[in-house]
Amino acid sequence: MGESMQELGRIYWTRQGLRLAYSAVMVWLAISVMTALMPKESPAGGAGPSSAAEVLRGLADSVIAAVTLPGLAVFVLFILAAVIGAQDVRRRDPVRRFTRQQRRDGMARADGRCELEAGFGRRCARPAEHGDHFYPWSKGGSTSLQNFVAACTRCNRAKRARIPSPGQQQRMERRRRDYLPPSSSVSVGERQPLP
Repeated sequence: MGESMQELGRIYWTRQGLRLAYSAVMVWLAISVMTALMPKESPAGGAGPSSAAEVLRGLADSVIAAVTLPGLAVFVLFILAAVIGAQDVRRRDPVRRFTRQQRRDGMARADGRCELEAGFGRRCARPAEHGDHFYPWSKGGSTSLQNFVAACTRCNRAKRARIPSPGQQQRMERRRRDYLPPSSSVSVGERQPLP
C-alpha cells in the first residue's frame, strides 16, 4: 500500500468515525431528553410540587442536567469538525481547474472513457465528458494529473465532493492496470500539503 493510499485511507476513516460519533451523540442526546421528560414518581407519602411553576422548574432542571454531558460531546465534535474544515480550506489548491494539457493527457490516459465505478467494481462504459478531482478539490485535493479522473456526467454528479474510500481507490488503481501500459503509473489521488 502506497503512502498516498495510506493517507487517503486515514482521512476517509477519520471522517467516517466523526460522522458515526456525531450520530451516536445525537441519539444519546435525544434519549437523555426523553428520559428527563418522563414523569417521575413522587416519594410515597410526600407531597408533590404545589404549583405549575415548580413543576416546570423541576422539569427544566432535569432536562439541563440530562443534556449537559451529551451537549458537551456535541460541542467537542463540532470543534473537531471545524478544525478539519479549516485545514481543508488551507489545503485547497490555488488552481481549481485542470489545464488544457492536463485534460488532454488525462482523457488520453482514460481513452476517452469514464474511469469511475459503474457497480460491482466495474468501470463505467460511458464516454468521459469531465475531468474530476478524485480526491475532492474542496477537501484539499490537488489539481494535478495524478488526481485527475475522466468522468461521465452521471458519475461526476453522483460522486460529488465525497472523499473516496480506500476500497474505491484500490479498485480504481486495479482497473487502470487493465488499460494503461505496464510502465505507466496507476496511482490515483493526491492531496495538497498544508502551507
